[in-house]
Amino acid sequence: MNPFAYRHGRLYAEGVDLAALADEVGTPCYVYSRAHIEERWHAFDEAFGGREHLVCYALKANSNLAVLEVLARLGSGFDITSVGELERVLAAGGDPTKVVFSGVGKSEPEMRRALEVGIGCFNVESASELDVLNRVAAHLGKQAPLSLRVNPDVDPMTHPYIATGLKQSKFGIDIAQAADVYRRAAGLPNIEVKGVAFHIGSRLDDVAPVVTALERVLDLAGELMDEGVALEHLDMGGGLGIRYADEQPPEPHDYVLALLGALERFGARYQSLRLMIEPGRSVVGNAGVLLTRTLYLKHGAERNFAIVDAAMNDLLRPALYDAWHDIGPVQLRTDKSSTVYDIVGPVCESGDFLGHGRALAIEEGDLLAVASAGAYAATMSSNYNARPRAPEVLVEGDRYCVVRRRETVADLLALESRLPPDP
Repeated sequence: MNPFAYRHGRLYAEGVDLAALADEVGTPCYVYSRAHIEERWHAFDEAFGGREHLVCYALKANSNLAVLEVLARLGSGFDITSVGELERVLAAGGDPTKVVFSGVGKSEPEMRRALEVGIGCFNVESASELDVLNRVAAHLGKQAPLSLRVNPDVDPMTHPYIATGLKQSKFGIDIAQAADVYRRAAGLPNIEVKGVAFHIGSRLDDVAPVVTALERVLDLAGELMDEGVALEHLDMGGGLGIRYADEQPPEPHDYVLALLGALERFGARYQSLRLMIEPGRSVVGNAGVLLTRTLYLKHGAERNFAIVDAAMNDLLRPALYDAWHDIGPVQLRTDKSSTVYDIVGPVCESGDFLGHGRALAIEEGDLLAVASAGAYAATMSSNYNARPRAPEVLVEGDRYCVVRRRETVADLLALESRLPPDP
């Protein structure tokens, strides 16, 4: 489903007029569709059919409490990478036993808190982390549930910054070393081996690399099972892409079926494993837009600029990845021809752009909607140039709710202090 559509020349999110919303909430602001989030999560969940599984939403894509509560009410699990994300899951009513803790740099306090609340599993990413986790668990008198995140050395054919399953990546344990680390883990008194995990990267537009990685990990799993290492689950990571421009990523149903097919080819011994998957962007990415207002139109000899009130601190992906987001008017104009503009913000960086070379029929004061801003927009936002972060709005039918208010300059200053008086 596409929750954003024009009605009589005005862009709507579900049943909400975005021009009217922007007038009330102000710009820039993020707007999310609850219906789209729910539909995409159900698409993953239902694709598994009767196979035991858990869909763990990856918080790094969008960790707004209201978004998490929507997913928690559906019964979602959660993939986290910090104790801050863990606290968000708990605050949103998520079930800690459905939490998977990933990431290469978990600290001892983070491990301690996760053990105290009883998370479902740690995805351990190094032999050193394994030793620290065992020590922390021993101090608490607990056993830490564990999977090793295995690096299968498979190229996901995506942007190098978001490729995580190659041998040169910081993520995971080299698959050639993983069996030895599993043997060590199985002998540690405060570690409980639960499963095996892998994740090869983000913005995946082809399921073939994931199937290749799965097959390599299944070979490892079979070796471990032959040695008597009990495995309860297989965590296949996330990373499925979305359509930003002309990409054609597989739908959740086709993606999951390809993985299930690979498992079936490997035989019945793997059918008892609980399957886990960690989608993030593919659940929320196209559920959101960033609304921004045109401040000035600046016409030059070589380029024209539409200067808007959103900036790279509101949407970092274009500056960081040279990422492409569709940008269109909130209200269509039939009285004006299009001009090609670079869409840029007020931040004092030449890299502060939301899009290059966009043909738009706009005037100063017009609203623009930057598409596919439901993932890695608000979560990557910052206060660069002392800019307060934008509010987040959740739409449900013809209603909307501000689920994160706009920051103020006073909020930015509240955690800082001036120097004490000179002696």
